[in-house]
Amino acid sequence: MTLALGVDIGGTGIKAAIVDVESGELVSDRLKVATPAGGSPKDIVAAVVGLVEKLDADPSLPVGVCFPAIVLHGRTMSAANVSNEWVGLEAEALFEKGLGRDIHFVNDADAAGYAEVRFGAAKGKNGLVILTTLGTGIGSAFIYNGVLIPNTELGHLRVDNRDAESRASNAARERGRLSWTRWAKRLQRFYSHVEFLFSPDLFIVGGGVSKSHKEFLPLLKLRTPIVPAALRNNAGIMGAAALAASPRPAAP
Repeated sequence: MTLALGVDIGGTGIKAAIVDVESGELVSDRLKVATPAGGSPKDIVAAVVGLVEKLDADPSLPVGVCFPAIVLHGRTMSAANVSNEWVGLEAEALFEKGLGRDIHFVNDADAAGYAEVRFGAAKGKNGLVILTTLGTGIGSAFIYNGVLIPNTELGHLRVDNRDAESRASNAARERGRLSWTRWAKRLQRFYSHVEFLFSPDLFIVGGGVSKSHKEFLPLLKLRTPIVPAALRNNAGIMGAAALAASPRPAAP
């Protein structure tokens, strides 16, 4: 059994648990607190430190933290549903200072995609797997032969001269009170475009709306197989923990 601690920071909640990264099973309770109002760096770091302390984990365990932002060399380059103070911040160093240990810091969709490859809907699949999360926007993750290619932003592809997520996210469906059929037409445009650009071997669809996948996935006509995510709310925790426990290549 190889253990690691995973933390998943979202716009509304922060979750953490200890994970057996060989099996993908949570071996502790999954603890959750509300994301502090305003989503400031100081308050979110304090909330994460409090969750980790409650788990009372072995301090030698690897720690992975996933966050709703582009993460470039430990710096958060965007901010989704949190304070704009995160933009350009040395966030990884900030969490490491608060926790008193090194961490692996990663985008939340990237963590979820990696978890689906290790433990979920894409386990054992080779080639290019693309996970998309349909929620407030559209998050994405690319994994090629088990290797994460970080910080893709497929929600901002231009489709019909607009950001794809402005028309095809689940929030857009709810805003426009679209039927499943009408929404599926927008999804068709998005996934057809992504398929043309990247020729993936598998699409995985996550986000809360994936629970209703039977309502819209069968309406899509694609060359690429498209399946619902398997891990749902635990994907970020599991992916962040697994990435933290994975060997990393030495710096050149």
